[in-house]
Amino acid sequence: MQIVRFKMKKISHWLYDFLIKKEFSETMATYLNVIVLCILLVAVLLVIDMLSRKILRKVSSGIATASKTKLDDLLIENRVPRRVGHLIPFMIAYWTVPHIFQDFPQTQKAAIIFLKLLAIVLVLRIARAFLNSLKSYFKTKPRLKDKPIDSYIQVFMIFAWFAGVFLALAVVADIDLWKFLAGLGTISAVIILVFRDTILGFVASIQVATNDIVRIGDWITFDKYGADGDVIEINLATVKVQNFDKTITTIPTYALISDSFKNWRGMNDSDGRRIKRAIYIKQESIKFLTSDAIEQLKKIELITTYLSDRQEKIDASNTSLGISRELQVNGRNLTNIGVFRKYMETYISQHSAVNKDMMIMARQLAPTSQGVPLEIYCFSSDKRWQNYEYIMADIFDHFLASVSYFDLELFELPSTGVYVPKN
Repeated sequence: MQIVRFKMKKISHWLYDFLIKKEFSETMATYLNVIVLCILLVAVLLVIDMLSRKILRKVSSGIATASKTKLDDLLIENRVPRRVGHLIPFMIAYWTVPHIFQDFPQTQKAAIIFLKLLAIVLVLRIARAFLNSLKSYFKTKPRLKDKPIDSYIQVFMIFAWFAGVFLALAVVADIDLWKFLAGLGTISAVIILVFRDTILGFVASIQVATNDIVRIGDWITFDKYGADGDVIEINLATVKVQNFDKTITTIPTYALISDSFKNWRGMNDSDGRRIKRAIYIKQESIKFLTSDAIEQLKKIELITTYLSDRQEKIDASNTSLGISRELQVNGRNLTNIGVFRKYMETYISQHSAVNKDMMIMARQLAPTSQGVPLEIYCFSSDKRWQNYEYIMADIFDHFLASVSYFDLELFELPSTGVYVPKN
C-alpha cells in the first residue's frame, strides 16, 4: 500500500518536478501542477463516464431483449443503468482527488467532503430510479394493480431521503453518524409534529391494504368530502377520487379509517345492483274490492290466476266460518292495495332486466303523513349506472301508470298553494 501511495505521489508531482527543472518558482509550479492535473482528471472522468454508460446501457439492453420479464425494460426506461454508470468515474475521482490536492490540505478536505455529498446524491438518484421501476413493475401485476403501491414507494423514498440528509449533515459537520442521530433524539417530537400527516397516512395506507378497505378502481361515496366516484390513486397522504362529473376529490388517506364512507365494491362483485324505491298511495283511495271490481281486475293477465285462486280460498274460508257478507269488513277480503302489491311483485318477477336469482319483493311499509309506501326491492342484472337508471325508471313508469287501474291514487303535495276560504 505504501508503494502504491509513493507511486501516486510521484505521478501527481511529475509536472511539478518538470517545472522546477525549468526554473519555475515552487509556488507557480505547485499551482500549475494542480490546475493541469484537475483538467486532465475531468477530461478522463468525462470519457470514462461516457464509455461506462454506453457499455452498461448496451449490456442491459441485450439482457432486457433476451429476458421475458418487464422489470429490466422498466429499469432501462427509468435510466437505472445510466445512473449506475456514474459510479465508475466517481470511484476513480474519490481515489485520485486526495493525491492531486495533497499539497493543499484544506482544499483536499473540502474536495473529499464534496465527493461524499456527491456520492449521497448519486445513490439517492439510483434508489429513486430503482423504486420507480419497481412501482411500474408492480402495477403490471394483476393481483397488485389495485394496491396502494405509490404509498409504499413514497415511504421507502422518504426514508431514503431522510437517511441521505442525515448522512450529508454528518459529513459536513464531520461527526460520526450514530452520534449525530443520537443528538436528533432531542428534536424527535418536533419531527413527529411536522410529519404528522405523513405518519398517519403511512399507517392508514398499511391498514387500508391489509384489511382490503379500498382498492384502486373501487367506486366509493364519501359525503364528508363530497366524493362520489372511482378511486384512481392511493398515495401516502391522499386518495384521489374521480367523481362522475369528472372532477377530482382529494381525501386524506387516514380519513378512510377514521371516518365512515360507502364502498360499492360489493355491488360490483355481486350479480346485480339493488333497486329499492317506493311509491306512496293516498290512504283515502284504499278500499275492499267488490265482486264486480275483482272480475274487472281479472282482465289484467299478470294477476288473473292469482285473483281466481285467492278469491276461491277466501270465499271457502268465509263460508266455513259462517261469516256474514252483509258488510265487506266482515271476514276475509281482497283490497285494491293488496292486489296492486301482488301485481307489482309479479311484474318485476317477470321483468327481463331483473335478476331472478336474487331477492325479489314488493312490500308495504309503515304509513306516513305522505301516504302508504309500496316499496320494490330487487336487483337489476345490468349494473352499469346508465342502464341501471333506465331499468329502474322503466319499472316505475309502468307502476305509476298502472295505479289508476286498481282505483288507487298517488299522494302528491297540492300544487295550487294554500287554500284561503271565501268570506
